[in-house]
Amino acid sequence: MSTRVKFIVDSALRRALPGRCAFCLAPVLDDRPWCRDCFETLPWNLPACPVCAEPQPGASQERRCGACLRRAPAFVRARVPLRYNEEVAWLVRCFKFRASPRAGMVLLALLEASLTEEARAWSQALVPVPLHASRARDRGFDQAEWLAKRLASRLRVPLRHGTRLRDTPSQRGLDRQQRRSNLRRGFRVVGPLPSRVVLLDDVMTTGATLEALAQACLAAGAEEVEAWAIAHTPLGET
Repeated sequence: MSTRVKFIVDSALRRALPGRCAFCLAPVLDDRPWCRDCFETLPWNLPACPVCAEPQPGASQERRCGACLRRAPAFVRARVPLRYNEEVAWLVRCFKFRASPRAGMVLLALLEASLTEEARAWSQALVPVPLHASRARDRGFDQAEWLAKRLASRLRVPLRHGTRLRDTPSQRGLDRQQRRSNLRRGFRVVGPLPSRVVLLDDVMTTGATLEALAQACLAAGAEEVEAWAIAHTPLGET
């Protein structure tokens, strides 16, 4: 799809989103695709580990999780505003497996709404988590690439790309250490990269995929890497 056609489609979607809430069809909040009640009751990822964004249900405040205390990840922090359940899980499935552009625009708007001015100004380049070429052909849609193109344009930063070197087996059912082993040296990023790089994915689970891509970015010249995703899978649901 050409850049001009993408611009026209995205503009039409942004005009179409206001009017009714994407979750309950009530009148929307300002020009956002949600109403106030639905926005406030979404499964926000609070509190969470300030480093890896692991949900910490029942905690009174954010604190480093045990995994990050034992071994800090290659990225300096993760920004993941929502938990992967309820309405958010439904939106992600519509976007990821049905290629729904409306669902993608709502998810992107939720991510943008969570970003502080400091976070927006921090990034000097954006790198989406790549699918392996064979999987991208089978699916016909790369959700992280779709999100990253639009977010990079809005943040006014360059979009850089990595390559997944092998089509790794499914991560489902693996613990954090097993996922890290599964993905070790699984990505390549051509440098040089700027000093501050943001990685982007739709859903974060243990962070092993983002960890492996962060290591590739550091090897390509980045000095600090942040990991961003829209939703985090709660502990025990991997």
